[in-house]
Amino acid sequence: MSRIILDIHILQNVPPSNMNRDDTGTPKSAYYGGVRRARVSSQAWKRATRKRFQELLPPEELGVRTKKVVEALAQRITAHDSSLAGAAVKLAEEMLKAATGSSLEAPKRKAKDDGDEAAIAESKYLMFLSRKQLDALAELAVAASSGGDVETLRKSLKDKENKAQARSAVDTQHSIDIALFGRMVADSADLNVEAATQVAHALSVHRSDIESDYYTAVDDLNEESETGAGMIGTVDFNSATLYRYAAVDVNELRRNLGESLKAGEPQSTPAAKAVAAFLEAFITSLPTGKINSFGNHTPPSAVVIKLRNRWPLSFVGAFEEPVPKTTQGGYLRESCRRLAAYVPDLEHQYGLENDPTWVFRVGAETRELEPLGTQVTLKELLTQVATTVTERLEHTA
Repeated sequence: MSRIILDIHILQNVPPSNMNRDDTGTPKSAYYGGVRRARVSSQAWKRATRKRFQELLPPEELGVRTKKVVEALAQRITAHDSSLAGAAVKLAEEMLKAATGSSLEAPKRKAKDDGDEAAIAESKYLMFLSRKQLDALAELAVAASSGGDVETLRKSLKDKENKAQARSAVDTQHSIDIALFGRMVADSADLNVEAATQVAHALSVHRSDIESDYYTAVDDLNEESETGAGMIGTVDFNSATLYRYAAVDVNELRRNLGESLKAGEPQSTPAAKAVAAFLEAFITSLPTGKINSFGNHTPPSAVVIKLRNRWPLSFVGAFEEPVPKTTQGGYLRESCRRLAAYVPDLEHQYGLENDPTWVFRVGAETRELEPLGTQVTLKELLTQVATTVTERLEHTA
């Protein structure tokens, strides 16, 4: 069967910033092509993408990744039946143990307000569950506990059929973010979800040096005779033209999402919807490290989308030799020239010239990219990609 792979290539200018720092507070970096490059980790950009999902998608189509999974499930049990509020936490613990095979433990931090109430147990690692999965577990807990009796629920879950139903509740109805980014359940490997998306670390196309900003803050209540700063410090930063890349295995995405999210929808609808949401979120998101200090709200200058039928393909090789500054001092124009020459050559050598391509760009510096594909706005890009994905999914169904 022909595969459906969505490749996303982005060139983005970022002014002085510290979006993603290491344990010393320094912007992350990496050596590539023999020189030090600015780097933003894939984890940081995936987190930013998931945060943007909250603005683009309804809550019921998203997941929750947390150690406080007992608390999250207890809240849903209470929402289903408010009379079970007193027993909700214990019911949630029993249900999660049976459904995920995970052990739970009291957190090391103290309970809130230093009261006598014991702290709610937590999982030992971040657990990623969709809101629909939490609701399904809550419904099972309410139905099987006979009015909130924990012992009744515990006995019910010893039955193989009831336990299988609980495990099925966390292995179906995956949210869009779980389907895209995957999930690992350390205690039950059969509940793992293979990620449909791969995100590369963003790299500057040129050498990037780290600079330091020395700053001072004045005490507002100091008298004129009191000289000196109330606080001094330094913050590291860099600036870069970044190449960003991600690939979505649409076939895997459809498998993860399973049947349609809503009754009566074609099977291709959830996957196409998820592709469009990821595309918009990944393009427009930005890691927020030190954002209040630098205000580096710069969207991408150029986006090239490829819909492939064989394998994902990054274009980072175009920048293995660092891009030099132009006579005017910028990197974007030469980066676009590099990409415009590299892509046709690479695709010709590998026989990939006929893959559908869309180009979304801003400014005269990006004009060299025009021949690579169909010129679109962001809105047109999202619509056309979703439509093409839907057609291919229906053809391969």
